[in-house]
Amino acid sequence: MAKRISLREFQESLVRRLADAQSAPRRDLLGLTAGGDQWLVDLGDAGEILPVPPLATVPLAKAWFRGLANVRGTLFGVIDLSAFCGGALTPLTGSARLVLVGARHGANCALLVSSTVGLRSPEDFEPDDTGDSPHAWVPRQVRDLHGRRWKHIDVPRLLADNTFLEAGIV
Repeated sequence: MAKRISLREFQESLVRRLADAQSAPRRDLLGLTAGGDQWLVDLGDAGEILPVPPLATVPLAKAWFRGLANVRGTLFGVIDLSAFCGGALTPLTGSARLVLVGARHGANCALLVSSTVGLRSPEDFEPDDTGDSPHAWVPRQVRDLHGRRWKHIDVPRLLADNTFLEAGIV
């Protein structure tokens, strides 16, 4: 009899937790920092987030192409987001992370960022129409409740950008 009561309590608890999860605010944006800027990536486009593993350098590559990372036997090209946008190179220590962004789109690509900020809800932001988008792959900029500007990365556009695809020195 005690087991039946426990099972019933468990089922009721599970129903309550599922209902709470459905009513909770959506957290489907990943916040990143790179080059002193705040960035957002759709959670569906972001794969794993990893501490920076050893990188194999690639000769005759632009400075923002930091090299290749071996992630469980698969090589990923590592792009330093700060340097790609014209900023300083990201130090490979401390809170620096790799965000695997291309696997869903058929590209083994990782963005090197200064840190990850965590999951964000689209409702936490409002449109920021104060300036033009700095890149074609940044379709919109938004401001959070504290007035900080965030740049939203459109990963498929980034992966198709000609500058992004031309990592070699000509």
